Amino acid sequence: MAEAIAFDIATELITKLSSRALSQVGLCWNLKHDIDDLKRTVRTIKAVLLDAEEKSVTDNLVKVWLEELKDVLYDADDLLDDFSTEALRKDLMGGNKLTKEVRLFFSSSNQFAYGLRMGRQIKATKARLTLIGSEANNFGFMVRDRPIETSFMTKKRPQTHSFVPKDKIIGRDDDKAALLKLMLEFESEDNVYIIPIVGFGGLGKTALAQFMWVCVSDVFDVKIIVENIIKSATGQAPDQNLEMDQLQKQLREKIGGKKYLLVLDDIWNEEMEEWVSLKELLVGGVKGSRIIVTTRSSRVAKITSKCQPYVLKGLSDDDAWSLFKEIAFEQRYADSTNSAFVEIGKQILERCGGVPLVIRTIASTLSYKETEKEWRSFKDNELLRISQKEGKFLPTLKLSYDHLPSHLKHCFAYCRLYPKDYEIRVQTLVQLWIAQGFIKQLNQSQSLEEIGFGYFKDLVERSFFQEVKNNETWFTCKMHDLMHDLAESVAGIESSIVDSDKFASEVGEKCRHISINPSLIPLLKGNKLRTLLHFPNMRTEDLSEEIWDLIIANCRCLRVLKLNHLDIQKISPSIYKLKHLRYLDLSGNEVVEILPKSICKIQNLLVLKFDCCFRLQELPKKIEKLVNLTHPGCEGCNDLTHMPRGIGKLTSLETLSTFVVDKDGSHGGADLSELRLLNNLRGQLEIRNLGSVKNAKEKFKAANLREKQHLRSLVLEWYADNGDDDEKSLEDLQPHPNLKKLVINRWKGDAKFPSWLSLLTNLVHITIWGPSKFKHLPSFAQLPCLKQLRILYCTELDWWRTIKPIDDDSNEDDTRVMGISTRAFPCLSSLEIRNCPLTSMPLYPSLDGELDLENTSSRPLKQTIKMNIDAKNPSSSTSSLPLSKLISFHVDNIEGLDTHTLDKCLQQFTGLKNLRIEDCTEVDLEGMKGEHLINLQRLSLENFPNLTSLPNLESLHIRQIPQLEGHWR
Repeated sequence: MAEAIAFDIATELITKLSSRALSQVGLCWNLKHDIDDLKRTVRTIKAVLLDAEEKSVTDNLVKVWLEELKDVLYDADDLLDDFSTEALRKDLMGGNKLTKEVRLFFSSSNQFAYGLRMGRQIKATKARLTLIGSEANNFGFMVRDRPIETSFMTKKRPQTHSFVPKDKIIGRDDDKAALLKLMLEFESEDNVYIIPIVGFGGLGKTALAQFMWVCVSDVFDVKIIVENIIKSATGQAPDQNLEMDQLQKQLREKIGGKKYLLVLDDIWNEEMEEWVSLKELLVGGVKGSRIIVTTRSSRVAKITSKCQPYVLKGLSDDDAWSLFKEIAFEQRYADSTNSAFVEIGKQILERCGGVPLVIRTIASTLSYKETEKEWRSFKDNELLRISQKEGKFLPTLKLSYDHLPSHLKHCFAYCRLYPKDYEIRVQTLVQLWIAQGFIKQLNQSQSLEEIGFGYFKDLVERSFFQEVKNNETWFTCKMHDLMHDLAESVAGIESSIVDSDKFASEVGEKCRHISINPSLIPLLKGNKLRTLLHFPNMRTEDLSEEIWDLIIANCRCLRVLKLNHLDIQKISPSIYKLKHLRYLDLSGNEVVEILPKSICKIQNLLVLKFDCCFRLQELPKKIEKLVNLTHPGCEGCNDLTHMPRGIGKLTSLETLSTFVVDKDGSHGGADLSELRLLNNLRGQLEIRNLGSVKNAKEKFKAANLREKQHLRSLVLEWYADNGDDDEKSLEDLQPHPNLKKLVINRWKGDAKFPSWLSLLTNLVHITIWGPSKFKHLPSFAQLPCLKQLRILYCTELDWWRTIKPIDDDSNEDDTRVMGISTRAFPCLSSLEIRNCPLTSMPLYPSLDGELDLENTSSRPLKQTIKMNIDAKNPSSSTSSLPLSKLISFHVDNIEGLDTHTLDKCLQQFTGLKNLRIEDCTEVDLEGMKGEHLINLQRLSLENFPNLTSLPNLESLHIRQIPQLEGHWR
């Protein structure tokens, strides 16, 4: 990767050396001549780098030359960054010119001495570059250049085609059938039968086995695997402090006496003893239980099971062509009906060995090539140069890497720092790219983060990432193991995962990026690191003061420092010496109460994360000095007492998850007016302690929420009560119409709901959490995009009837419904009503997610169930019945809910999978019919004193049912 990085760094250096800011610095310190000389030298070297890049593929001496060059370019970049940081520091000092000069002269970094030191370093760097440039003459490089790559920004391409949904996996129908036969029909003497699936990387073993699995990957740690199995089975991770004996008891409770299917994906361990110790914990299932093991090793298959492994082979020619054609011709740049393209494509396909991952990756690369000449060149040149044996596909995959634009090469290789099978948060990944300077802002109308997401999507489309998910809070993705191997290969010595003494001692001066167990930091030799990451799955001791001192003394070039979830007690006040830092993550250090004031001297910081530092009480008071800050993370910091004054000056902020109003003014905190100019905020904004705001009308308007068009979620929390809540009207907190989620917590003001609600036509989620004086709510039912509605603890509430749900609403048995009611809640998927009277409300017949009713009336439910979809022509189709698509139903202490009504409900809820019933004293479950619950998987019951029998279910939770519990034992 040296060649791609060298060209990019040289390009960036020329940009920096040509900037007006650096020109001013040169004049200030009498270094202009040296800076101009350095720029000419870099420009001369850059001119031959493209030719050097091509020659390095076959010439190892050129490759070594590029590595040396890259090292000097990195040093030059650090030097220029030092310049710009010092200039920024000088600019931020208060006072007139004379005052600044006096302060700087007597400061620890005397400016005269600083100028001399920098002059010497520039001359030394120029000399090193001149020497390396002269060596280039020995290779006979040709001068070449190319335009800045912008195609990724100008092409309008559909969202990802590189990962195929499970129902569209091509060519594995026979394999799926054979595997199901082994699972369901084979009679084994053992209760738990183990089925190994063997095949080399990229064949699709995981996709074939993807029902419920635990990824094992390279490290076979029985304790970690048991923890992951418990998490997979329950949806909740066990306490990390539990010992192995406690964990094995939990596991036995989960699988003991049950028939289960478990998939252990990607096992490499070939030690019989370790496998036996795990297997002993898994044999408690009833007869018919199955464990599927996927592995690339036949030896692993022999160790894990007595049965013949299922050997997965490559796709057939026809299936391979179907997959290739679906991706390569998707953009219609190449014509799938053109015989020339088809012939070349099939010749290329022969080199892919029927391996789905390789086919997708090569086909994705070709989808960017528009002419027959480009396809033929790929086949005759790049593809012809490589040779490979079965299972050795990295050379083929590297072809796709070679065809990436250089900026994407940077970004992909950087992912080598993530552990294998790690679930990567895309926003974090993009922020790391930005911190390293990989993102190029060619279009000023787009933020760096928007451009970075564009980079990510481009890599997804080219099959470098898979399993992309959106859980409404963040995007995540994973890398296939082969892709991780490729990233490791192309990153070379520049990046490393350090998880043992051996690897720590091997990290050299040229290593720039590491992820590491912090306890190994004392063993590091290199001092030019730009990235130091810790991932929570790297088990480690608490971070000591000694290690803090080592990081600060030896890692002065760091751009990224991630030390989250390490139980750090105190953050070193010397942290300001890491002046190049762009990204600092201290999240999850729960006992940290204060941040050192010196953090505000790190003026290059873009991202400062301290999410889930639960005891953190305040942010640094001089936070306005962090003029480049875009992402201060304080989500989950529930002990924050206020926001520091001056935060409103940080107009570059793109996120501010929490803004805390100073309850009594004793902390001298910021007021709501500091939100006025922060109109670039994105994501979620939670404003706490609104009940404490003085001069509420003025301050609410000053917050200027109406202009924050990029906000997607707004949480308004009152809590404190200063006695004048009636003056604190929601009307003055009007958000922008782009808002998608609105939460109002514990508002005690007037009973009027704001008029601006009807303008929020993009709302997807609304939560109203009392206590409040709301008696009537507006017609949420008419919001066209609303999917989730939660109304909690609004004890005085009844619905505002803008429509009449039933002709005679005094008669609950009357099923005639006015036509307008059928259009109520057109998109609603989830409805939750807790501790609200609500004897009437618009009907909700089309829920297809969750219905949760607690301490409320059964009347709205009865009305919904009894309605006809079409009053004039009732449908006989079961699928059109109200709530027939509902998946989860929870009722707790519902007035008027009896056995007959509940039974009638459940007869219509034909798609129900989860049912939870609590404290419904008028319901007799044994008197109900159970045959209609054909899809039910989980049942939770609480407080049914006379219940003695239950249907057979996948999961059961019982509580306060003494007769059944005794019978169950």
